[in-house]
Amino acid sequence: MKVGLYFGSFNPIHIGHLVIANHLAENSDLDQIWFVVTPHNPFKKKSSLLDNYQRLEMVYLATKEYDKLKPSDIEFKLPQPNYTINTLTYLIEKHPTYEFSLIMGEDNLKSFHKWKNYALILKNHHIYVYPRISKSEVDNRFIGHEKIHRVDAPIMELSSTLIRNAIKSGKNIRPMLPQHVWQYLDEMNFYR
Repeated sequence: MKVGLYFGSFNPIHIGHLVIANHLAENSDLDQIWFVVTPHNPFKKKSSLLDNYQRLEMVYLATKEYDKLKPSDIEFKLPQPNYTINTLTYLIEKHPTYEFSLIMGEDNLKSFHKWKNYALILKNHHIYVYPRISKSEVDNRFIGHEKIHRVDAPIMELSSTLIRNAIKSGKNIRPMLPQHVWQYLDEMNFYR
């Protein structure tokens, strides 16, 4: 089975995340997309980051009606701070018959050379890159690379920060969130 790993804090998960993940699930060779909820880094200031399990619950609520999209708490079980290479190593040990790929925005590809063991990740895993609007250029070593696949996904310029700020200001953000996520946020009074 081919699994695409979509890492994020998902604070909160929004329709932009779902559009990109579903586009990849329907228009690539990936069988499933796992939303890997990144745990709160204990060394960073908490700010407005919700509890790990509250964010996982929102991902569950957002994906429960999509067969190919799955929530994952895999990084909750790993020592912090964690690196993507460690998560991949752990997943390969746990699921030796699965083929894991990364999903990232073009903005992340621009800083990929700064990731721990990025060359090893690229040697052993495919990377699916969705477009983002940004000014800086992608490093030449990643242009035309056989393991890096540019995906013609819709450009989603929607951010969790924008949503949190809008909620704090009392604005209606319902159209930006999956219905079950909006109901959960509203019920729990999050980000207000």
